[in-house]
Amino acid sequence: MQGSLSIERMCQLARVSRGGFYRFLKECLPREEETEVRSAIQRIALEHRRRYGYRRVTAELKRRGMQVNHKRVARIMREDNLLAVQPKAFVSTTDSDHALEVYLNLARRMRLNGVDQLWVADITYIRLQSEFVYLAVILDSYSRKVVGWKLDRTLTSRLAIDALQQAIELRHPLPGLVHHSDRGVQYASAEYIAILKQHGMVPSMSRPANPYDNASCESFFKTLKREEIYANEYEDLERLHGHIDEFVERYYNQKRLHSSLGYRTPEEFESQTNQKSPAELHSATLRFFSGTRQKASTGLVGEGTQAPSLPHTPTRLGESTTRPPRPNRVSTCMNPELSHVKGSESKTLRV
Repeated sequence: MQGSLSIERMCQLARVSRGGFYRFLKECLPREEETEVRSAIQRIALEHRRRYGYRRVTAELKRRGMQVNHKRVARIMREDNLLAVQPKAFVSTTDSDHALEVYLNLARRMRLNGVDQLWVADITYIRLQSEFVYLAVILDSYSRKVVGWKLDRTLTSRLAIDALQQAIELRHPLPGLVHHSDRGVQYASAEYIAILKQHGMVPSMSRPANPYDNASCESFFKTLKREEIYANEYEDLERLHGHIDEFVERYYNQKRLHSSLGYRTPEEFESQTNQKSPAELHSATLRFFSGTRQKASTGLVGEGTQAPSLPHTPTRLGESTTRPPRPNRVSTCMNPELSHVKGSESKTLRV
């Protein structure tokens, strides 16, 4: 038994070098330990159908109590031909050439503190053997969970509406939720906007030709195609629908570790979020910048806000103890009408 003695002290007492001691340990059980690690990696790879790369495999091993270096995991996966399938090129499906009304981009200014504060929506295509089909999804931006999706043969506003209605029926969001999408005609249609306003949602749209504003949905599509679509062949829409249902509902939301969530699943992340105290689960805030001074103003989404007054300052007896408040920079309310913003000055925004 080692007891309170260090390895260095025991080697001194036994008159052996530390290098010789570690070589002795390495020669005792090298094959058993290597076999155990390799077996665990193979089980994880098979469980996730080769969707995990070496980083997520390493994280999963640590969750199971095995401390293994990521370089070693990559080497074993390369030797056993278990590396994840690589993605293909991105193809845009957005048709923003229309005369419909577009809305200010609120998503890039938001700081989220809980679920159902910001939903992100997008559409992608999937190629079958003899046709193209289209998939519309809605993600909760805070937990990365897919809350609504619809697969169909036509790229119409009905596709996006069905995904939105599924998300509403599942989550029952409170008024004030911000719904972000690109400027496609499906999301700018009068019927789609009417549903958003009916449920008190605030429309938000990306900047022209800028997919980075919708990065979470683009990341999901990349994951879906790399880990599911490109790894299989589908004969018809019905077979594809079954595979996507299994991938989204039983794997992506419940089992897949997300690096942006600290290598947790969306279900696990939302469960831990719901355990927070009410003081921690406050509304999302918006941040704006005015001029070159880059002074930020914040306001709660869905509530009227005012700029905070300046702190009290010490004065002589009989003088006023407070400075006059500055005019408000940002005010918000439930009306989803947005005012125009010109240049770098922040104008009044009604969310």
